[in-house]
Amino acid sequence: MTVKVGIINVTGYAGMELARILRHHLDAQLVAVTGRSMAGKRLDSVFPHLVKMGLPIIEKDELEGVDVAFSALPHKASAEACIQSLEKGAKVVDISADFRLKDVHEYESWYKVTHPGPQYLEEAVYGLTELHRREIASARLVANPGCYPTGALLGLAPLVKERLIGPDVIIDAKSGVSGAGRTLSLNVHFSEADENVSAYGLEGHRHLPEITQELRQMDTSQPWQVTFVPHLIPMTRGILSTIYVKPADSRLPISAQGQKRLTDLFRDYYKNEPFLDVTQEPPQTKQTWGSNMTQVYPVMDLRTGRIMVITTLDNLVKGAAGQAIQNMNLMFGLPETEGLDTLAFYP
Repeated sequence: MTVKVGIINVTGYAGMELARILRHHLDAQLVAVTGRSMAGKRLDSVFPHLVKMGLPIIEKDELEGVDVAFSALPHKASAEACIQSLEKGAKVVDISADFRLKDVHEYESWYKVTHPGPQYLEEAVYGLTELHRREIASARLVANPGCYPTGALLGLAPLVKERLIGPDVIIDAKSGVSGAGRTLSLNVHFSEADENVSAYGLEGHRHLPEITQELRQMDTSQPWQVTFVPHLIPMTRGILSTIYVKPADSRLPISAQGQKRLTDLFRDYYKNEPFLDVTQEPPQTKQTWGSNMTQVYPVMDLRTGRIMVITTLDNLVKGAAGQAIQNMNLMFGLPETEGLDTLAFYP
């Protein structure tokens, strides 16, 4: 079986990364790409690194003859394109935020637009594969998670599922500038971003309700209080998140014995996950650069009684295109790792 694939908005970072990864996918063929700003040009002439991928870039977001459509448009426009593809009988993986939140009022509050298709919110499956593998396999609409929530939720899931932590969660996350996309803005100009680190979204980042929603789904007993502070750092790719929580009770004692239990918990929880590595040392962003891997390092602060979990991932791969292809593989009954077994580029 060869899955015919279309990419809506191939000209953004996530779209071009989808094309790059699909180039070596054994069971998928990229047959159509759209991009309003580059319509009429060839894909490999616009992006010379996509050698011998000479597909014409078309202007309209409507795709014909595809089994699956990846939408990498901005929010709202993405939902409109996704609905068109669903109506034509294609399966859809939406890389925007349009179908991640189940509550339409919460979506409209955070994104300041009217949702074009609220009737699809209940049907959409949140595409964090490690948490929703079974539902993704039978879905026709998958909401690809945000890059920040991917790192945060994978760092928290073993603790939350076992109800081992209290409701107060602090997530300190740092991302490279590609997370802001290709649209020009002052804060990502070289002279502004280079040799500079800045916090943003302090009044509330749009990925916050996504994180909270999934925590509530994993453990409904806690009144989750999440403090999420993202930072822009002067590198191209990568996210490093440091998560701070406190144990709920004595099951994870703050001691050498507790540290061993903590490490064993994570290793056992993720032992069968192909794209999750529980590391022996604090991970670094370059160790995941270009790969679909997430690295996780849980550790106890014996002085303060806190548990810290450090996660790293490539925001354009596991945080976007790679995870989208992982979801596609499941949706079509393909090997989950197909096309995604590339090791990180290092140094």
